[in-house]
Amino acid sequence: MEQTSDYLPRSTRYYHITKRLQPWFFNAALLLICIMMLLPVFGTLITSTKRQEDVQKNPPVLLPCDTPQHSFDITACRFVLEGYNRIIDSKPDPKSLLGIDLTGRMVSIYLPNTLLYAVAASLLVTMLAGMSGYAFSRFRFRGRHTLQVAILAITGIPLLTNLIALYQIGVFLRKAMPGYEERIYLIIVYVGFFLPFSIWIVKAFFDTIPVELEEASFIDGCSPVQALFLIVAPLATPGLASAFLLSFVGVWNEFIAGYLLVSRNELKTAMFGLYDFIGQFVIGYQVLAAACIIIALPVVILFLFTRRVFFRAMVEGALKG
Repeated sequence: MEQTSDYLPRSTRYYHITKRLQPWFFNAALLLICIMMLLPVFGTLITSTKRQEDVQKNPPVLLPCDTPQHSFDITACRFVLEGYNRIIDSKPDPKSLLGIDLTGRMVSIYLPNTLLYAVAASLLVTMLAGMSGYAFSRFRFRGRHTLQVAILAITGIPLLTNLIALYQIGVFLRKAMPGYEERIYLIIVYVGFFLPFSIWIVKAFFDTIPVELEEASFIDGCSPVQALFLIVAPLATPGLASAFLLSFVGVWNEFIAGYLLVSRNELKTAMFGLYDFIGQFVIGYQVLAAACIIIALPVVILFLFTRRVFFRAMVEGALKG
């Protein structure tokens, strides 16, 4: 006779109840963590759509939907794009493609500079990390482990520690070389800072690719270089993509090196532009919030389109063999 749940022992019923409730508690905890992490982003987004008088209101209100009679009235909401208009500073221009010209320094100078630095540095980091990671993963040479430990130790040195020496080198190059380009120097600094950690990421991913695949390609007539580019590189694309994304986000969010190593304001990054807005609009928090949203938006869009590749690299790179 089949035993019903009413006659199960107490320990067994407790186990079944715990097993059913455990996913709910786990999901509730994750949901709570996500909400806590998104609250600052939501607050910044709401602030960027407020008017100046709503931002300065005391006591402050989360949503600009209050009236003298009611604390919240959805028909009285006053969402505006004043902050974004001051950031973009669009002006009519019949010669432009869309009929308007974006003259704001954030969108015309700082963001294009940051995009140039992030893309160039990330591509170089990905290429160099791919070659170095492949060499560490496939070849056994003298001093291999010592070199790996040294690279790992370099990742523990913060960029701020080397900034004084890097600044002095930049000043020397600016005086000694008439054609010195600050942008190239800054990209090299970014590559040197993000390369060591990327080498370890890519090496861990190369370790998951069986060597037998390359050996089989040698039998079919492939050279080692052909096996690398035709067999190994396509399989290592998620690992290389994760190194590119991490380097891109790191360069995009970096401030102090772009501030000290570049002397001309027209070559500085978006983080400097954000700092510049803090100086220009001391109480214009809606402008500052709008600038934060505009700076964060490209990175968010990038991760939305590449999240599958990134998470696949994180999972597969953690497994060896």
